Amino acid sequence: MPVIRTDDGVELYYEEAGSGTPLVFVHEFAGDCRSWEPQLRFFARRYRCIAFNARGYPPSQVPSDPEAYSQDRATDDIAAVIRGLDLPPAHVVGLSMGAFATLHLGLRHPELARSLTAAGVGYGAEPGKRAQFQAESDAAIARIRAEGMATFGLSYSRGPTRLVFAETDPRGFAEFQAQLREHSTEGSALTQQGVQRRRPSLYDLKDGFAALTVPTLVIAGDEDDPTLEPALYLKRTIRSSALLVMPKAGHTMNLEYPDAFNRAVLDFVTQVDAGAWRLRIPESQSGSIIAATEK
Repeated sequence: MPVIRTDDGVELYYEEAGSGTPLVFVHEFAGDCRSWEPQLRFFARRYRCIAFNARGYPPSQVPSDPEAYSQDRATDDIAAVIRGLDLPPAHVVGLSMGAFATLHLGLRHPELARSLTAAGVGYGAEPGKRAQFQAESDAAIARIRAEGMATFGLSYSRGPTRLVFAETDPRGFAEFQAQLREHSTEGSALTQQGVQRRRPSLYDLKDGFAALTVPTLVIAGDEDDPTLEPALYLKRTIRSSALLVMPKAGHTMNLEYPDAFNRAVLDFVTQVDAGAWRLRIPESQSGSIIAATEK
């Protein structure tokens, strides 16, 4: 079984396919490396694709120490995969929890990233939503421990931003739900507690994002309400970024509309590899509505 060993001794399971410039895929809380199967099948035709299971998600190890789970650790685990496989700077594609870690990789380890794709990112990040998000996280942790993931996964998979997935693709949704219910109860509870609940708000990282120059694509589903305002904030703050809003898409847009998602990411990484991805023109943020900036 292929594994990468992190600097704190945790073994991370990974899968890979294809050859060429590396793409590393980082899954969400409700997913694992299997969640990226539509992307691996598409991108492996021309890229070296790596998807790994975060700590707490078997067959990766499930540390019992709560302090082994944090936003910094989730970020460093991406770095461990890139370094452990001796990859050149990689295109890193993350969804939700994985997108938070992907953005933090750009802030803390920019030398490892050729580009960043952050999809479905921003849950609980808005300043007025922090207390609500933490309270809902606490309730989720209690239910995970009380019910186990086989039961809790049934309700979690039907959260408000995932209902459109069930409506659009019932077969795909059933597969997603079944995989979620197989997750480790302990690993899921510790991840929710250490990574999700305790992560810093994106809005507290404004200075870092303003200085970020790694090419960045932010993707939001227009039915994924908790991510829409954070997506706009990231677009307005990261001068190397672009924003794509996918119509009629929820939180799991890479599974709901894999063809549209794949084509958008392909167009992005192709521009990056061609050296055609540029920083935003400063004058475009002058605040003027119609008047040109005087030179």
